[in-house]
Amino acid sequence: MLKLGVNIDHVATLRQARYRGREQGEPDPVRAARICEEAGAHGITCHLREDRRHIVDRDVFALRRTVRTRLNLEMANTPEIVAIALQVKPDIVCIVPERREEVTTEGGLDVVAQEPALTETRRRMNDAGIEVSLFIAPDPPQIEAAARVGAQFVELHTGRFAEAFGDPAQREEELNRLVEGARLAHRLGLRVNAGHGLNYENVRWLHRVPHLVELNIGHSIISRAVFTGLARAVRDMLDAMAGYTGGMPGAA
Repeated sequence: MLKLGVNIDHVATLRQARYRGREQGEPDPVRAARICEEAGAHGITCHLREDRRHIVDRDVFALRRTVRTRLNLEMANTPEIVAIALQVKPDIVCIVPERREEVTTEGGLDVVAQEPALTETRRRMNDAGIEVSLFIAPDPPQIEAAARVGAQFVELHTGRFAEAFGDPAQREEELNRLVEGARLAHRLGLRVNAGHGLNYENVRWLHRVPHLVELNIGHSIISRAVFTGLARAVRDMLDAMAGYTGGMPGAA
């Protein structure tokens, strides 16, 4: 079964628009996480950015106390955030690139250029009982470097696929990159997640990508929740993901 991790960052984005710098505010991302779990989500994802633009420290600690499925902390490989992750002890961290000027994480991590530093952080996380994923483009050199780092997972960046979705030729090209990237990662002993730009329309096409464990989806679910409610939005996404056969013949 293909699992769904719901990214709740944009619940916090809405809160911060009115309550930034305050101890309380609405909507509460911790309550959102609880609703997502009750609706069937298999995990909760949040990104503690260096500028704290949405999720803040108290959210992460509160989520660790309340999440009953699987808490995935997205993070930059910086000393401050690494130290917080080691305190929080999420089930898994996903190390991502981070630029202050971007609206959301754009592009994959350059594992090749950061291999020694990422290997050290991976070791520290694993020693603390935390699994490690690296958010990367489906490019062979990056996948091979992720295996050398010793990560347990890669999360394949689906942004280019999402952006090309309206162009059949480009969509096919990007989908094939994901297929080949997932196959290589699996051969190298890595488990495979995917995410970025996925929505209710394009997610079904990922049924062709083999070896997927989990999709991490946020913006599309939170957007639909404005009109349908969060629980219904999560259930609708689970319906859209249903029927995954691991990329084998018969997949949607």
